[in-house]
Amino acid sequence: MTATATATFGGGCFWCVEAAFEQLAGVTGVTSGYAGGTVEDPSYRAVCNGTTGHAEVVQVEYDPEVVSYEDLLEVFFTVHDPTTLNREGPDVGEQYRSIVLYHDDDQRERVEAFVDELEAQDAFDDDIVTEIEPLDTFYRAEDKHQDYFEKHPNQAYCSVNVAPKVSKVREQFADRVK
Repeated sequence: MTATATATFGGGCFWCVEAAFEQLAGVTGVTSGYAGGTVEDPSYRAVCNGTTGHAEVVQVEYDPEVVSYEDLLEVFFTVHDPTTLNREGPDVGEQYRSIVLYHDDDQRERVEAFVDELEAQDAFDDDIVTEIEPLDTFYRAEDKHQDYFEKHPNQAYCSVNVAPKVSKVREQFADRVK
């Protein structure tokens, strides 16, 4: 069995990002959580109040022989708007910022090159504001936030915000879904 690798991304509400990555072949697990802040072991309420400095993020465990880090970056930059500062759809605040938290220098170099290429291609109408930072500590979110879309597909927020992102991944990356 191949060793898995880990990547960490924040692109708005973690329910959306988690559900999108869970569609991909080679992804063995996605965990919602918090990173990039200053408070130890923050709660969802504290993060949502914007008092901790954390972003809602997901940690993606994946088999790099099936899905590459660049594949994950491609999906990440497709399912959220990396040009809006501290906002994704209806969610506004620093906790919803676009951020890639790299685990090592190789990931840092690869995400920087990926963003440079997107900018060179004028892939977006506005500049990419995604933060690229080293991962310090990842805090797992409360159990009720794990697999949220899978458990609540008909909840209004999920129907309006998560389902379209899942559909987009399934359509745009049909050759890479489970």
